[in-house]
Amino acid sequence: MTQDISRPRYPDTPDGRYFVVRGRLWRKSNPALDAETKGRLVKELMSARRAVRDAKDDSDKLASARRKVDTAKTALGERGPVWWADGAPDFNRYLVGNTPYAAWYDGVQK
Repeated sequence: MTQDISRPRYPDTPDGRYFVVRGRLWRKSNPALDAETKGRLVKELMSARRAVRDAKDDSDKLASARRKVDTAKTALGERGPVWWADGAPDFNRYLVGNTPYAAWYDGVQK
């Protein structure tokens, strides 16, 4: 079976702020980050995610690892203050059908 590469697996909103997974919007990284900074932050995020996985039953280690994930995601622009400057609200983690992107997404689904 071949994968249909004509449509991205997770479509990006037309404004490039979010991608959609299972009908939910997820904020993308700040496109203004230079490649070196973004690469470093992604490595930090992946390391922190591995630490979450490996924390097992140690609640202190788990809490620390989760803080590191949050710090990396915030630095990437995926959490915290929005990276766009036009005053548009943040719909991160919203169901796409409950946002102004609903009509666009209906067209993507067809």
